[in-house]
Amino acid sequence: MKTIAFLFPGQGAQYPGMGLDLFEASPEAKKIFDTAGTVLGRDMVSLLRDSDAETLKRTDVSQIALSAASLAAAACLKERGITPAACAGFSLGEYPALVCAGVISVKDCFRLTEERGRAMQAAVDRIMEESGGAVCSGGESGAPGMAAVIGLAPQQVEALIAEWKSGGLSGLYAANINSPKQVVVSGSAAALAEAETRFMEAGARRFIRLQVAGPFHSPFMKEAAEAFAPTLEQIQFNDPAINLFSNVTGKIIQSGAEAKALALRQITEGVRWTDEEAAIQQSCTGLEACLEVGPGNVLQGLWRDAGSEIPCYAAGTVSDIENVSTNTNTPALEIKS
Repeated sequence: MKTIAFLFPGQGAQYPGMGLDLFEASPEAKKIFDTAGTVLGRDMVSLLRDSDAETLKRTDVSQIALSAASLAAAACLKERGITPAACAGFSLGEYPALVCAGVISVKDCFRLTEERGRAMQAAVDRIMEESGGAVCSGGESGAPGMAAVIGLAPQQVEALIAEWKSGGLSGLYAANINSPKQVVVSGSAAALAEAETRFMEAGARRFIRLQVAGPFHSPFMKEAAEAFAPTLEQIQFNDPAINLFSNVTGKIIQSGAEAKALALRQITEGVRWTDEEAAIQQSCTGLEACLEVGPGNVLQGLWRDAGSEIPCYAAGTVSDIENVSTNTNTPALEIKS
């Protein structure tokens, strides 16, 4: 079997009906949905079938839904003899990665993502209420939010934020280090308005306000972390059975205790995805391909942006997985069930 890394997507990848083809085609994927239903007390198939895009955007819905769809894809891959030598996940995607690495159980994944989503949604609702219900989309009015800085290197963005902070600009944070070309920042409405001008003056090509629910991966989410901590503390975290990479550090997670501590920090700290991509390539001897295990193709695009010669393939639907397992579109893999 070839050496493969699994990459699990985060919020934003969801779409109505995702994962239902896996439920219908794979007995192991069906077990994932059944387990989710037992733990959560709700029919996940109905949730995915009947929810519209706006409903799925809610943090308290998208986190459990994405976890189910991603774990179902991993289960379907396993049925076909495809298992990873390493895994990583973007933000919420770290929870399916924790399962894949043997750190937490499937049941505990749903317990954690349910509470994480609930805590984050409550924090977002409070932020919206205090700001008058307006997501920051321009100017200094509105709630804290997020924006993508395009065209500046991550190191430059982080250095500028540090420089501006020392000069008195508060409430601006590097949230997602997505690629050599893109960094997402979280900030107050006033900080984002000021940052747009400053980043453009520093040479950014674009500064794009994101229509997201809140200022994720920043200290603005401290309330969510505090609410999530008691549930997290109750869950058993084992040492990883395979290489598992952290959003917070961008490095291999060495123990279950470290994984638990990082799971809490991840809510209020940035996603160092480019560091994770580099660490995956450096640490996984003979790595021949990555699979984006879950809905969408965002992580495939970020992997290409990093300039890797190692391919990254889709593995979020039955069709994708059939292509991988039969080599229709993935000649480098040569994996058979």
